[in-house]
Formats: sequence, C-alpha cells, structure tokens
Amino acid sequence: MVTLQLSQIRVPPGQRIILEDVSWQVFEAILNELGEHRGSRIAYSQGTLEIMAPLPEHERSKVIIGDLVKALLDELDLNWESLGSTTFKRKDISAGIEPDDCFYIQNYKLMIGKDRIDLTVDPPPDLAIEIDVTSKTQISAYEALRVPEIWRYENKNLEISLLQGEQYVKSLISPTFPTFSIMELIPLFVEMARTTGMSSALRAFRQSVREQIQGS
Repeated sequence: MVTLQLSQIRVPPGQRIILEDVSWQVFEAILNELGEHRGSRIAYSQGTLEIMAPLPEHERSKVIIGDLVKALLDELDLNWESLGSTTFKRKDISAGIEPDDCFYIQNYKLMIGKDRIDLTVDPPPDLAIEIDVTSKTQISAYEALRVPEIWRYENKNLEISLLQGEQYVKSLISPTFPTFSIMELIPLFVEMARTTGMSSALRAFRQSVREQIQGS
C-alpha cells in the first residue's frame, strides 16, 4: 500500500480528483486539514470524495448569480440568509457537500446568527447554486441531504432541479420565484455582466425586476 500525505496532492485550477472508499473519519480529517480558508471544494457521498479546484470563470459566475439572487430577493422584499459555500454534512447518511452558494429563504429565521450547522436538527438550505464549469455537481449528496431546490449553471444555461420524493426532477420554473422566468433572466444578466461589468448588469437587473413587479 502506498500512503500519501494530503499536502503532497495538488489539484490544478479547473481540475478535480476523486478518492474511493473514504471513510467518514478520513473525510472529516481531510476537511480539518484543508481548513476553512481554501480554494478547493469538496463533495462526499457514500465513501466517494471529490476535491475540485475552481477556475476564475467559475468564481465570476458564482459571484454574479449570487448577487442577482440577493437583488431579486430584496426587490421582492423577501428575507433571506446566505451561507455561501458552507460545508453541509451528516454522518448518519454519509453525505457532505459545499455548494457554490446557498440561501435560506423559507427557513431564514432559523438561521439568523447561526455559526454552526447541524443538519440532524437544522434544515438544509432552501436553494443551492452550483456552477458546473470544473465538473458536474454531485447530485447524490444533495439528494441525501434533501436540499429542495438546486440551480446549476453551465455553458450559459441555467437548469432548475426540484427534489420530489428521493430524486430531483427538472423544472421550468423556480417555486421560490414562480412569477419570474429565472431560466432566461439569470443567463441573460450573467452574460451582460461579462460584457458591461457586474455593477451595471446588477442595476439593469433590478430595473427589469421592478418593471415586472409594477406591471403585475
């Protein structure tokens, strides 16, 4: 058997490594060694651990989509708590995930001031966002943790998946924002941010949302 130290493993930007037969104890030890302030992200499900290193393209899309969601929530006067790329995990079901971004909306009150999340008593995020540039999202971990809604952005397209029973199904609308064409709006303003800048795209997005609210 060959044993490697975690410090010997390097994951170049845009790449990932997959480790099989990783016990929960080893998974938690790896999390502790990687630390909270790191560039890589992890996904763990039933003994399979994936470590990913995002590209700048990934991070840019993550930031602007998160900002668009916050702007939409604010314009709709909805309360929310964002936990970013928090590690969500449950030992009893051998699952752990770090979304690119996530929001508590329906359950926001339960998360105010929370510094530690225990999914055996706390709810999972109401909405998780994944940018599938480096790799495809590990849906199995989200299914196990029972996150109700996931947005996945890839190749200028947004896919909405809703948890129904034990599996996700694709949806044309977001139940969080049922009156908005999220699948069209988000990619449109992500691309606008690339050409005109984030701040101007966000202002244009807010104006578009206000016009739709006033017209409804």
